[in-house]
Amino acid sequence: MSTPSDPGRAGPVLSVRGLRVAFSTARGDVEAVRGVDLDVRAGETVAVVGESGSGKSTLASCVNRLLPENGRIIAGSVRLGDLDLTTADERTLRDVRGRRVGMVPQDPMTGLNPVLTVGAQIAEALEVHDRARGSAARAEAVALLERAGLTDAGHRVDQYPHEFSGGMRQRVLIAMALACRPEVLLADEPTSALDVTVQRLVLDQMAELADDLGSAVVLITHDLALAAERADRVAVMYRGEIVETGPAEELVTQPRHEYTRRLLGAAPGLAVRKVRDRPAGASEGAVDPGEESPLLTLSGVVRRYRVPGRSEPLTAVDQVDLEVPVGRTVAVVGESGSGKSTTARLALRLEDPDEGTVHFDGEDVTGRRGRRLRGFRRAVQPVFQNPYASLDPRYTVEQAVAEPLVVHRVGDARTRRVAVRELLDRVALPVALAERRPHELSGGQRQRVAIARALALDPRLVVMDEAVSALDVLVQEQVLDLMVRLQEELGLSYLFITHDLAVVRLVAHRVYVMKDGRIVEHGDPEALFADPREDYTRRLLDAIPGRSLARS
Repeated sequence: MSTPSDPGRAGPVLSVRGLRVAFSTARGDVEAVRGVDLDVRAGETVAVVGESGSGKSTLASCVNRLLPENGRIIAGSVRLGDLDLTTADERTLRDVRGRRVGMVPQDPMTGLNPVLTVGAQIAEALEVHDRARGSAARAEAVALLERAGLTDAGHRVDQYPHEFSGGMRQRVLIAMALACRPEVLLADEPTSALDVTVQRLVLDQMAELADDLGSAVVLITHDLALAAERADRVAVMYRGEIVETGPAEELVTQPRHEYTRRLLGAAPGLAVRKVRDRPAGASEGAVDPGEESPLLTLSGVVRRYRVPGRSEPLTAVDQVDLEVPVGRTVAVVGESGSGKSTTARLALRLEDPDEGTVHFDGEDVTGRRGRRLRGFRRAVQPVFQNPYASLDPRYTVEQAVAEPLVVHRVGDARTRRVAVRELLDRVALPVALAERRPHELSGGQRQRVAIARALALDPRLVVMDEAVSALDVLVQEQVLDLMVRLQEELGLSYLFITHDLAVVRLVAHRVYVMKDGRIVEHGDPEALFADPREDYTRRLLDAIPGRSLARS
């Protein structure tokens, strides 16, 4: 963290006073930001923390005056030094955006033009604001990419966004945002979709560059643990208002507002373990039958892919052995590209292994086809990372949840309708949502619908592939609690795929750590947290936001 300027010596670079923002909707005006005050000084990092809908991203949009068409500032001011941004004309704002205020958005693919090289896009930012042109702009783009931590920047500058990983694309956006040495850097959930290790590298790089330039940083995030590690001060936003603000360490150790305490309790790096080590009702020392009867077994599975330009196939999964006991949660954790999602597809029999076997409930299902495979898929159901992509936007919630029953010819229209309502109740969704479509639901509600859909056929195993990684910490906590409750009520087994060891500790009974297609370590989560054997596991643990706070 940077050291903030002495408030007595210098005024704020960015000053927000009495800001109120309203959105026009079919049901009338909705006030999203209500009376917000916020100051940020040069060299200071201020984090604005809150769940989706709290107003934090709307606040950031006001700084750049990039509100949606139905949004408007109805009161208050946003000042950048002596300039009142709320009354500035469009010509002035075009000069401010990029030159005086840099922006790092949440989704790097929406912030980059897919038909231009990354170098051309950085050069464009420099040229628009008369910082450099031609070969000088290209040379500056290379230098910025190097400073953002990209290796071989001289080659990378001529590549397109699709040729970069998510973390690399986010570094490109950081380079673009800081190209004109802005006074203020807005970072709106800049790493929420990244692996924890990549997240840490990107945030380190952003902080280092901003500190070198003396930029003030406004970090928008839903994770209070991450904010406390990265910011000098934290402002907690709830329902459009800032309900608490103060030094990061003080906010974590002495939270005053109930909502702040809720955010702290939901942060995976600070939360307490949710699952029992033995089934409910089991006596001390009792043998857990699940440990003797694996429901799913992967034995020596290998999966290779042909890659254009490579003479040898890419081995994505390499001799993996894995067991999921009855009524237990087994987690596979690793960075992007480690092979964990391919392992999930093999477990679901969405792909065939090149070597090895998949056994389910003691039967070899590796070579099953047709009707016999159909029976297996009734017993094993998936829940994927993006519920919006998993649900047909044309279907109502009722149609989406009932679809597996229709496909497998279970019941008739009346019994399916009854089943859907029971399933919605089981995942704590009101029956009134049955007639809505996915775009009318929140992210957490959509994921609950996806879980209800997965439960429609009474499966024995649910494979959850990064099913909570894109959710706010409060919504994530609700989904994890739901998982644990359903496991206790229904005896479900879970294969839980994630990049986040903090979440693993909360819900898993056993964890497999995966790197470069291989299992490098496995065991009980608590033991693994206390004494990891592999350096790679230690890296994953060290990258958990809030872990240092939890230990202190």
